[in-house]
Amino acid sequence: MSERAARTLLTLYRYAGAAAYPLMGPYVAWRASKGKEDKGRTRERYGIAGQERPDGPLIWVHAASVGETIAVVPLVQTILGYGVNVILTTGTVTSAKVVTERLGDSVIHQYVPLDIKPAVSRFLNHWVPDLAIIAESEIWPMTILELGARNVPQVLVNGRMSDRSFASWKKRTSLAEALFENLAHVVAQSEIDGERFRTLGARPVTVSGNLKVDTPPPPVDEKALQILKRQIGNRPTWAAVSTHEGEEKMAAEIHAALRKRHPGLLSIVVPRHPARAEELAEQIGSMGLKLVRRSLGQPIAADTDILLGDTIGEMGLYLRLTEIAFVGRSLSSTGGQNPLEPAMLDTAVLAGRNVQNFREAYKRLLDRGGAKLVRDRNMLAGAVNYLLVNEEARRTMMTAAAATVQDMRGALSATMKVLEPFIQPLVVQARLSRAGKG
Repeated sequence: MSERAARTLLTLYRYAGAAAYPLMGPYVAWRASKGKEDKGRTRERYGIAGQERPDGPLIWVHAASVGETIAVVPLVQTILGYGVNVILTTGTVTSAKVVTERLGDSVIHQYVPLDIKPAVSRFLNHWVPDLAIIAESEIWPMTILELGARNVPQVLVNGRMSDRSFASWKKRTSLAEALFENLAHVVAQSEIDGERFRTLGARPVTVSGNLKVDTPPPPVDEKALQILKRQIGNRPTWAAVSTHEGEEKMAAEIHAALRKRHPGLLSIVVPRHPARAEELAEQIGSMGLKLVRRSLGQPIAADTDILLGDTIGEMGLYLRLTEIAFVGRSLSSTGGQNPLEPAMLDTAVLAGRNVQNFREAYKRLLDRGGAKLVRDRNMLAGAVNYLLVNEEARRTMMTAAAATVQDMRGALSATMKVLEPFIQPLVVQARLSRAGKG
């Protein structure tokens, strides 16, 4: 990269703000999350390490939030199987808990440093990674430039570029090229994503599919599942999961409209951000509906209308309580949320039309008949009612959704094929390092 290009890029990043820089989402998210962090580990945000660096080669894997973290777990496990150490950074407390639950102490976990030069330099000076693997759309300009200056190969995996980000980048192609030329390889989720990265100057680009498809279904506490199933009994159920503002009220209104047709109906509402639970409980309660909160351990009674799933890490529990799931951020907001977890668990998937962030997954599900898109609340209510009444149609959708996920698998092996030339030399170094100690 030319010095002029680097200066221009950094000036834009430092002064123009998120509106002018389409992939500053991680930094903006961090600013929004202040006060919700692990206070005992705040120093890690400034690049101050919480642990010693292990001997031998080290691969840095970064995944910002819960979805990205879950997606890279099988990838990290594969790398660990080669005998190479991994430091996995995440951006949120919730994603850090996922690392602990699914990987334990097999990896080093740190919070990702702020994308400012002092923090990034401290982080890299201490950990000295031999390879950096970045998940999805996590583009940190300063970090990428610092890694580039140190000649550390950087690979973007499960790469995704939204319509909005692509439109913004196209207005500043010289800046995009100055940044993306630092990536040794981009492994994109879909052909559309791949072509967008190529247009913006990334080389080479490989299309692998979505790593999230190659993850196991979300786990469940079997004891908790059996307790809730006994409480629910034979009542009809449906769920609205990963919901955003406005969609929870909509779900409650649909419940109120359908419960006369379906006596005993239980609606399961799982907000994307459980911190909103208190507000939602008041809002739904004011509608005359009886609600229980999972986080408070409140049992589901015979007259309970709404189970509010206000806990973290229990999506596998909620989805196993129903056969119909509306996936949020698709009616009252834009972009959509991941439909693959409901599909994995034999669930008929419903969503609004604003699912651009998961375009490929929804296309596959729609083509096979595993999902249906609705335009508004009334159409969603009609779809839920139809699936509750028609068992054959419901089971056809459930089977199609599960089959679609099965057919989409293979992203992990395709990604590892791309990573192999970068990882294999490190495998040799790791073996030599262990032999030297012996």
